[in-house]
Amino acid sequence: MTQAYVTSTIEEQIATIEFFHPAHNSLPSDILAKLANTITEVGQNDEVLVIVLKSGGQRTFCAGASFKELISIQNETEGEAFFSGFANVINAMRKCPKFIIGRVQGKTVGGGVGLASSMDYCMATKYASIKLSELNLGIGPFVVGPAVERKLGVSGMSQIAIDANTFYSSDWALQKGLFTQVFDSTEALDEAVQDFAKNLCAYNPEAVKEMKQMFWRGTEDWDELLQERAKISGRLVLSEFTKEKLKRFK
Repeated sequence: MTQAYVTSTIEEQIATIEFFHPAHNSLPSDILAKLANTITEVGQNDEVLVIVLKSGGQRTFCAGASFKELISIQNETEGEAFFSGFANVINAMRKCPKFIIGRVQGKTVGGGVGLASSMDYCMATKYASIKLSELNLGIGPFVVGPAVERKLGVSGMSQIAIDANTFYSSDWALQKGLFTQVFDSTEALDEAVQDFAKNLCAYNPEAVKEMKQMFWRGTEDWDELLQERAKISGRLVLSEFTKEKLKRFK
């Protein structure tokens, strides 16, 4: 398929949510909104015990924000609205009462690192290097920052945020605790994700819900915090610096 989509399927109490965009799985507003809504709906479905979140295609898990949409932002309101899309997905994952397993098959940039950081348990291939490239564009990883910092610590997050040109290896991400396991192939990853998801189905859903709240303790203000961060990004994307940078990507 070459059209962007978000799908969800339920099999044996495991829900698989998949997103795709032909531009390296970059995320425009409509896909972000569908993703947030799908995570919320599936999380409320009593038939579902575990969620697997993945992207389509082979090479890239997620290229982050849609450049096409970034270039077209005209004012601060539009800017805030666009970056709120990432905030809404992260908050949907945070509030979801089910464990979300991440399946990261390839390179992950910007907002994609935020998604990976918001998984409750994230598995990847050796090709899944990560980069926070936002500073290159004159903005910063403001919206995803709290999620990335929660997983990598301030030290790890600041390292990749400042070194915005460099892809950090899947092994680095494994050592820092972003990934739980790294596999040599997508086939091995898929097998491990399915086996793990099946194991999680044996747990008491009430215990899972309580544990999820425990793991995310201290993030109760993220509805407001991530919205404030979206305002910062929405303002910076209109700066002359960023406009010049984005022109080169056209």
